[in-house]
Order: sequence, then structure tokens, then C-alpha cells
Amino acid sequence: MDSVSGIGVLDKAVVVLNALESGPLSLPDLVDATGLPRATAHRLAAALEVHGFVGRAADGRFQLGPRLSQPGLPVVARPALEALRDATGESVQLYVRRGDQRLCVEALESPHGLRTIVPVGALLPLDAGSAGKVLRADDGALKRGWAESVEERQRGVASVSAPVHHDGNVVAAVSVSGPVERTTRAPGRRYAKAVVAAAREIEATLARSTG
Repeated sequence: MDSVSGIGVLDKAVVVLNALESGPLSLPDLVDATGLPRATAHRLAAALEVHGFVGRAADGRFQLGPRLSQPGLPVVARPALEALRDATGESVQLYVRRGDQRLCVEALESPHGLRTIVPVGALLPLDAGSAGKVLRADDGALKRGWAESVEERQRGVASVSAPVHHDGNVVAAVSVSGPVERTTRAPGRRYAKAVVAAAREIEATLARSTG
């Protein structure tokens, strides 16, 4: 294909994104829609997935990712996150998946002097912490609808997270985190109900804003 911008790989990536605007596509369908070689289409879609521009539907097909399909997610979620922080008195965060990591896209700090601080833009591992369990679809998190962790990622810190769904996919994890001395070593007992309620409120607002 001829380059439009003078940067061939960028033009090809845009072709992939344009093809996905009509809805989820399997790899063969993506190849047909873009005219790109199979290996190129797969490589570009996978690279765009790492950066959140492409995602996966429940059946594994490629689709537009959260950076494009839910560009205002932090704004949409903020009222529910503020209510969650006020109800629990602890810090709250909103994470989305970025490849094999999780990205903090919104964070509100607890009013307590001793509190959890996760800056917006922080990249954290998926293999530790309650939000990681939610975003990687851990069996326990799927069954209960929430996950908890105690000192998995950071000593003295516990957290509870719940998934945010949109169009049948987990697009984010909403979390409450704080020092173990306040959250206890069974934080789910104290915060799971409120965290799940916040996730459902975000889902409802997201559905209204994209519907």
C-alpha cells in the first residue's frame, strides 16, 4: 500500500484501526478488510493491543481498545470513585490492562495521613495485587465478582478490586487500597460490597455515555 504520511508502519496501523471501527474482526476478516499480509496484520494488531488501541472481544476477535472505545473512562468513573473514597475513607484507583501490566488511569487519595499513593500513569504488574487478579480474569475473582490482596505487591498494604464490564468485556478494575492496620487482613469483608457497587455504577454511566 502507498504511504499517506510518509511513515509506512503508521499508515498500516491506521488501516487496522479503521477496519475495526465497524466492529470486532477475526484475524482472517482483518486481513480481508485491510489487504495486509496475515503476519503484518497480526503483528500490528498485537502491538496496538499492548498500547490499548486494540482490544479483544469475548470470543477473541480484535476490536477497538479502551483508549479509543472508552477515551473518557477516567472522567466517566470519577463520581463513583469519589463516592467510594468518601464511603471507605481509603484511597481508590482505576486500572486498565496494558499488555502484561496494569496502568493506573485515575487515583484519589485517602484523607488520612497514612495512606496508599498510586500516581496516575503508574504501570504495575498483573501478577500481584487485587486489580491484577481482576484484569487477568483470575478464577477466584470471576466467581466472587471481586478480589482482595494483602501485602502481595507492597508490605503493609491491602486492597480490594472489582471488574468494570462494557460490551461483555472487562475494561477496567476499580480498587480500594490502604494500610493493613485499617483495612485488616480480610479487606474483602469490609470493602467488597462498596467496591462492587462502584464498579456497577461506572458500568451504568459508561453504558449511558456510549449508548
